[in-house]
Amino acid sequence: MKRGLDLVIVGGGPAGLTAYIYAARARLRTLLVEKFSPGGQILNTDRVENYPGFPEGISGAELMERFLAQARNLGLEPLLDEATGLTQDGDLYLVHLGSGETLVSPTVIVATGAGPKRLGVPGERELTGKGVSYCATCDGPFFRDEVVAVVGGGNTAVQESVFLTRFARKVYLIHRRDQLRATRILQERAFADPKIEFVWNSVVTEILGEDKVQGVRIKNVRTGEERVLEVGGVFIFIGIRPHTEWLEGVLALDEGGFIITDAEMRTSLPGVFAAGDVRAKSCRQIVTAVGDGATAAYMAELYLLERRT
Repeated sequence: MKRGLDLVIVGGGPAGLTAYIYAARARLRTLLVEKFSPGGQILNTDRVENYPGFPEGISGAELMERFLAQARNLGLEPLLDEATGLTQDGDLYLVHLGSGETLVSPTVIVATGAGPKRLGVPGERELTGKGVSYCATCDGPFFRDEVVAVVGGGNTAVQESVFLTRFARKVYLIHRRDQLRATRILQERAFADPKIEFVWNSVVTEILGEDKVQGVRIKNVRTGEERVLEVGGVFIFIGIRPHTEWLEGVLALDEGGFIITDAEMRTSLPGVFAAGDVRAKSCRQIVTAVGDGATAAYMAELYLLERRT
Protein backbone atom coordinates (compact mmCIF):
# COMPACT_ATOMS: atom_id res chain seq x y z
CA MET A 1 0.00 0.00 0.00
CA LYS A 2 1.14 3.52 -0.79
CA ARG A 3 0.46 5.84 2.15
CA GLY A 4 1.48 9.36 3.12
CA LEU A 5 -0.79 11.04 0.60
CA ASP A 6 -3.19 13.90 1.20
CA LEU A 7 -5.07 13.48 -2.05
CA VAL A 8 -5.50 11.00 -4.86
CA ILE A 9 -6.82 12.30 -8.19
CA VAL A 10 -8.17 9.64 -10.52
CA GLY A 11 -8.18 10.88 -14.12
CA GLY A 12 -5.81 13.10 -16.09
CA GLY A 13 -8.07 15.13 -18.36
CA PRO A 14 -8.74 18.87 -18.00
CA ALA A 15 -10.55 18.42 -14.67
CA GLY A 16 -7.92 16.15 -13.16
CA LEU A 17 -4.97 18.24 -14.33
CA THR A 18 -6.55 21.43 -13.02
CA ALA A 19 -7.25 19.75 -9.69
CA TYR A 20 -3.60 18.70 -9.54
CA ILE A 21 -2.39 22.26 -10.27
CA TYR A 22 -4.53 23.68 -7.47
CA ALA A 23 -3.65 20.90 -5.03
CA ALA A 24 0.07 21.23 -5.74
CA ARG A 25 -0.07 24.97 -5.17
CA ALA A 26 -1.79 24.25 -1.85
CA ARG A 27 1.20 22.01 -1.02
CA LEU A 28 -0.95 18.90 -0.72
CA ARG A 29 0.85 15.58 -1.20
CA THR A 30 -0.98 14.59 -4.33
CA LEU A 31 -0.81 11.64 -6.70
CA LEU A 32 -2.60 11.65 -10.04
CA VAL A 33 -3.61 8.28 -11.50
CA GLU A 34 -4.33 8.04 -15.23
CA LYS A 35 -5.20 4.87 -17.15
CA PHE A 36 -3.60 5.94 -20.42
CA SER A 37 -1.69 9.20 -20.77
CA PRO A 38 -2.68 12.55 -19.23
CA GLY A 39 -4.75 14.83 -21.44
CA GLY A 40 -8.02 12.97 -21.75
CA GLN A 41 -10.26 12.71 -24.78
CA ILE A 42 -9.64 16.33 -25.72
CA LEU A 43 -6.36 15.07 -27.21
CA ASN A 44 -8.49 13.73 -30.09
CA THR A 45 -10.18 17.07 -30.77
CA ASP A 46 -8.96 18.76 -33.92
CA ARG A 47 -9.84 22.32 -32.94
CA VAL A 48 -10.99 24.04 -29.75
CA GLU A 49 -12.53 27.43 -30.42
CA ASN A 50 -14.50 28.16 -27.25
CA TYR A 51 -11.79 28.01 -24.58
CA PRO A 52 -11.08 31.57 -23.35
CA GLY A 53 -7.69 33.06 -24.14
CA PHE A 54 -7.26 31.54 -27.59
CA PRO A 55 -9.08 33.84 -30.03
CA GLU A 56 -7.78 31.96 -33.08
CA GLY A 57 -8.54 28.56 -31.59
CA ILE A 58 -6.10 25.84 -30.59
CA SER A 59 -5.79 22.11 -31.22
CA GLY A 60 -6.89 19.86 -28.39
CA ALA A 61 -3.44 18.26 -28.23
CA GLU A 62 -1.67 21.61 -27.93
CA LEU A 63 -4.06 22.86 -25.27
CA MET A 64 -3.54 19.73 -23.18
CA GLU A 65 0.22 19.97 -23.60
CA ARG A 66 0.02 23.43 -22.02
CA PHE A 67 -2.02 22.01 -19.14
CA LEU A 68 0.57 19.25 -18.73
CA ALA A 69 3.52 21.65 -18.84
CA GLN A 70 2.03 23.70 -16.03
CA ALA A 71 1.32 20.59 -13.96
CA ARG A 72 4.83 19.25 -14.56
CA ASN A 73 6.28 22.54 -13.37
CA LEU A 74 4.50 21.83 -10.10
CA GLY A 75 5.92 18.32 -9.83
CA LEU A 76 3.42 16.14 -11.69
CA GLU A 77 4.60 12.54 -12.01
CA PRO A 78 1.44 10.65 -12.98
CA LEU A 79 0.96 7.02 -12.07
CA LEU A 80 -0.16 5.17 -15.21
CA ASP A 81 -2.63 2.64 -13.87
CA GLU A 82 -6.37 1.99 -13.75
CA ALA A 83 -8.56 2.52 -10.70
CA THR A 84 -10.66 -0.60 -10.19
CA GLY A 85 -12.30 0.04 -6.84
CA LEU A 86 -12.78 2.38 -3.90
CA THR A 87 -13.24 1.19 -0.32
CA GLN A 88 -13.00 2.71 3.14
CA ASP A 89 -10.73 1.95 6.07
CA GLY A 90 -11.96 4.11 8.92
CA ASP A 91 -11.65 7.71 7.80
CA LEU A 92 -9.26 6.81 4.99
CA TYR A 93 -10.02 5.71 1.44
CA LEU A 94 -8.36 2.88 -0.42
CA VAL A 95 -8.06 3.33 -4.17
CA HIS A 96 -7.47 -0.11 -5.67
CA LEU A 97 -5.53 -0.26 -8.93
CA GLY A 98 -5.40 -2.73 -11.79
CA SER A 99 -1.73 -3.45 -11.04
CA GLY A 100 -2.68 -4.71 -7.60
CA GLU A 101 -1.34 -1.64 -5.80
CA THR A 102 -3.51 0.23 -3.30
CA LEU A 103 -3.33 3.96 -2.59
CA VAL A 104 -4.37 5.25 0.83
CA SER A 105 -5.61 8.82 1.24
CA PRO A 106 -8.13 10.82 3.29
CA THR A 107 -9.41 12.57 0.15
CA VAL A 108 -10.09 11.49 -3.42
CA ILE A 109 -11.11 13.41 -6.53
CA VAL A 110 -12.76 11.34 -9.25
CA ALA A 111 -12.16 12.89 -12.67
CA THR A 112 -12.37 9.82 -14.89
CA GLY A 113 -14.45 11.51 -17.56
CA ALA A 114 -16.72 9.76 -20.03
CA GLY A 115 -16.41 7.81 -23.25
CA PRO A 116 -18.52 7.50 -26.40
CA LYS A 117 -21.83 5.66 -26.40
CA ARG A 118 -22.33 2.80 -28.84
CA LEU A 119 -25.28 2.41 -31.16
CA GLY A 120 -25.70 -1.21 -30.20
CA VAL A 121 -26.67 -2.33 -33.70
CA PRO A 122 -25.55 -5.40 -35.67
CA GLY A 123 -22.14 -4.96 -37.26
CA GLU A 124 -20.95 -2.18 -34.95
CA ARG A 125 -18.81 -4.29 -32.64
CA GLU A 126 -17.55 -6.54 -35.42
CA LEU A 127 -16.47 -3.63 -37.62
CA THR A 128 -15.03 -1.32 -34.97
CA GLY A 129 -11.57 -0.46 -36.23
CA LYS A 130 -12.56 -1.65 -39.68
CA GLY A 131 -14.48 1.44 -40.67
CA VAL A 132 -16.48 2.07 -37.49
CA SER A 133 -14.89 4.87 -35.48
CA TYR A 134 -15.64 7.18 -32.57
CA CYS A 135 -12.87 9.67 -33.36
CA ALA A 136 -12.75 11.61 -36.62
CA THR A 137 -9.45 13.26 -35.74
CA CYS A 138 -7.86 9.85 -35.21
CA ASP A 139 -9.27 8.05 -38.24
CA GLY A 140 -10.45 10.69 -40.71
CA PRO A 141 -7.25 10.63 -42.82
CA PHE A 142 -7.87 6.95 -43.61
CA PHE A 143 -11.00 7.86 -45.56
CA ARG A 144 -9.54 10.17 -48.15
CA ASP A 145 -11.86 10.51 -51.17
CA GLU A 146 -14.37 8.07 -49.68
CA VAL A 147 -18.02 8.48 -48.70
CA VAL A 148 -18.59 8.29 -44.94
CA ALA A 149 -21.49 8.59 -42.53
CA VAL A 150 -21.66 10.47 -39.24
CA VAL A 151 -24.34 9.55 -36.71
CA GLY A 152 -25.54 12.22 -34.28
CA GLY A 153 -26.79 15.78 -34.14
CA GLY A 154 -24.94 17.50 -31.31
CA ASN A 155 -21.84 19.66 -31.24
CA THR A 156 -19.38 16.79 -31.63
CA ALA A 157 -21.23 15.16 -34.52
CA VAL A 158 -21.52 18.40 -36.46
CA GLN A 159 -17.99 19.59 -35.75
CA GLU A 160 -16.52 16.24 -36.74
CA SER A 161 -18.64 16.16 -39.92
CA VAL A 162 -17.09 19.44 -40.99
CA PHE A 163 -13.65 18.11 -40.12
CA LEU A 164 -14.19 14.96 -42.18
CA THR A 165 -14.86 17.00 -45.32
CA ARG A 166 -11.10 17.63 -45.42
CA PHE A 167 -10.67 14.01 -46.44
CA ALA A 168 -13.95 12.44 -47.54
CA ARG A 169 -15.57 13.40 -50.79
CA LYS A 170 -19.00 13.19 -49.15
CA VAL A 171 -20.34 13.03 -45.60
CA TYR A 172 -23.84 11.82 -44.72
CA LEU A 173 -24.93 13.32 -41.40
CA ILE A 174 -27.62 11.01 -40.00
CA HIS A 175 -29.82 12.40 -37.24
CA ARG A 176 -32.93 10.94 -35.67
CA ARG A 177 -34.65 14.34 -35.52
CA ASP A 178 -35.43 17.02 -38.10
CA GLN A 179 -33.11 19.63 -36.62
CA LEU A 180 -29.65 19.67 -35.09
CA ARG A 181 -28.85 20.17 -31.41
CA ALA A 182 -25.45 21.73 -32.11
CA THR A 183 -24.68 25.37 -31.41
CA ARG A 184 -25.74 27.81 -34.12
CA ILE A 185 -22.24 28.64 -35.37
CA LEU A 186 -21.46 24.96 -35.95
CA GLN A 187 -24.78 24.45 -37.71
CA GLU A 188 -24.06 27.34 -40.04
CA ARG A 189 -20.72 25.82 -41.03
CA ALA A 190 -22.26 22.44 -41.70
CA PHE A 191 -25.17 23.79 -43.74
CA ALA A 192 -22.75 25.84 -45.83
CA ASP A 193 -20.54 22.85 -46.66
CA PRO A 194 -21.51 21.28 -50.01
CA LYS A 195 -19.88 17.97 -49.06
CA ILE A 196 -22.34 17.35 -46.21
CA GLU A 197 -25.72 15.76 -46.94
CA PHE A 198 -28.23 15.67 -44.09
CA VAL A 199 -30.32 12.56 -43.52
CA TRP A 200 -33.12 13.66 -41.20
CA ASN A 201 -35.48 11.65 -38.99
CA SER A 202 -33.39 8.53 -39.45
CA VAL A 203 -31.57 5.97 -37.36
CA VAL A 204 -28.94 3.39 -38.23
CA THR A 205 -30.29 -0.13 -37.76
CA GLU A 206 -27.30 -2.09 -39.07
CA ILE A 207 -23.73 -1.54 -40.21
CA LEU A 208 -22.95 -3.63 -43.26
CA GLY A 209 -19.72 -5.27 -44.37
CA GLU A 210 -17.53 -8.30 -43.90
CA ASP A 211 -13.90 -7.28 -43.37
CA LYS A 212 -14.66 -3.54 -43.63
CA VAL A 213 -17.62 -1.21 -43.61
CA GLN A 214 -19.49 -1.20 -46.89
CA GLY A 215 -22.71 0.55 -45.92
CA VAL A 216 -25.32 1.38 -43.31
CA ARG A 217 -28.97 0.39 -43.21
CA ILE A 218 -31.08 3.29 -42.05
CA LYS A 219 -34.73 3.63 -41.10
CA ASN A 220 -36.88 6.74 -41.27
CA VAL A 221 -38.51 7.01 -37.83
CA ARG A 222 -41.54 8.80 -39.26
CA THR A 223 -42.35 6.73 -42.34
CA GLY A 224 -40.70 3.43 -41.42
CA GLU A 225 -38.97 3.39 -44.80
CA GLU A 226 -35.61 1.58 -44.90
CA ARG A 227 -32.73 2.04 -47.30
CA VAL A 228 -29.01 1.40 -47.54
CA LEU A 229 -26.34 4.08 -47.86
CA GLU A 230 -23.09 2.88 -49.40
CA VAL A 231 -20.28 4.24 -47.21
CA GLY A 232 -16.75 3.19 -46.38
CA GLY A 233 -16.77 4.51 -42.82
CA VAL A 234 -19.17 5.25 -39.96
CA PHE A 235 -18.35 7.80 -37.26
CA ILE A 236 -20.61 7.60 -34.21
CA PHE A 237 -21.21 10.60 -31.94
CA ILE A 238 -24.44 9.98 -30.03
CA GLY A 239 -23.40 10.98 -26.55
CA ILE A 240 -21.18 9.79 -23.75
CA ARG A 241 -21.20 7.34 -20.87
CA PRO A 242 -19.28 8.02 -17.65
CA HIS A 243 -16.37 5.89 -16.52
CA THR A 244 -17.95 4.99 -13.18
CA GLU A 245 -18.24 1.20 -13.38
CA TRP A 246 -15.69 0.91 -10.59
CA LEU A 247 -17.82 3.10 -8.33
CA GLU A 248 -21.22 1.40 -8.66
CA GLY A 249 -22.62 0.73 -5.19
CA VAL A 250 -19.99 3.02 -3.67
CA LEU A 251 -21.07 6.54 -4.68
CA ALA A 252 -24.53 7.88 -5.49
CA LEU A 253 -24.98 7.85 -9.27
CA ASP A 254 -27.83 9.11 -11.43
CA GLU A 255 -29.75 6.95 -13.91
CA GLY A 256 -27.05 7.54 -16.53
CA GLY A 257 -24.24 6.46 -14.20
CA PHE A 258 -22.93 9.99 -13.62
CA ILE A 259 -21.76 10.90 -10.11
CA ILE A 260 -24.18 13.06 -8.17
CA THR A 261 -22.50 16.03 -6.49
CA ASP A 262 -23.46 19.31 -4.92
CA ALA A 263 -22.22 22.67 -6.19
CA GLU A 264 -18.97 22.18 -4.25
CA MET A 265 -18.17 18.86 -6.03
CA ARG A 266 -18.92 16.84 -2.87
CA THR A 267 -20.20 13.32 -3.50
CA SER A 268 -22.23 11.05 -1.22
CA LEU A 269 -19.03 10.17 0.69
CA PRO A 270 -17.26 12.78 2.84
CA GLY A 271 -13.81 13.51 1.47
CA VAL A 272 -14.61 12.18 -1.99
CA PHE A 273 -15.19 14.74 -4.74
CA ALA A 274 -15.97 14.49 -8.45
CA ALA A 275 -15.06 16.83 -11.30
CA GLY A 276 -15.56 17.09 -15.03
CA ASP A 277 -17.63 15.00 -17.40
CA VAL A 278 -17.95 12.16 -14.92
CA ARG A 279 -20.36 14.08 -12.71
CA ALA A 280 -24.04 14.79 -13.28
CA LYS A 281 -24.46 18.26 -14.79
CA SER A 282 -26.04 20.00 -17.75
CA CYS A 283 -22.97 21.49 -19.47
CA ARG A 284 -19.90 19.44 -20.32
CA GLN A 285 -17.15 21.61 -21.75
CA ILE A 286 -13.43 22.02 -21.14
CA VAL A 287 -14.03 25.27 -19.33
CA THR A 288 -16.59 23.71 -16.96
CA ALA A 289 -14.27 20.75 -16.31
CA VAL A 290 -11.52 23.20 -15.37
CA GLY A 291 -13.86 24.98 -12.96
CA ASP A 292 -14.92 21.67 -11.44
CA GLY A 293 -11.30 20.62 -10.94
CA ALA A 294 -10.37 23.86 -9.21
CA THR A 295 -13.41 23.67 -6.93
CA ALA A 296 -12.82 20.02 -6.06
CA ALA A 297 -9.18 20.64 -5.12
CA TYR A 298 -10.13 23.66 -3.01
CA MET A 299 -12.82 21.70 -1.20
CA ALA A 300 -10.42 18.82 -0.61
CA GLU A 301 -7.99 21.29 0.97
CA LEU A 302 -10.74 22.64 3.24
CA TYR A 303 -11.80 19.11 4.15
CA LEU A 304 -8.24 18.27 5.23
CA LEU A 305 -7.97 21.45 7.29
CA GLU A 306 -11.25 20.70 9.07
CA ARG A 307 -10.14 17.13 9.65
CA ARG A 308 -6.97 18.28 11.39
CA THR A 309 -8.72 20.68 13.78
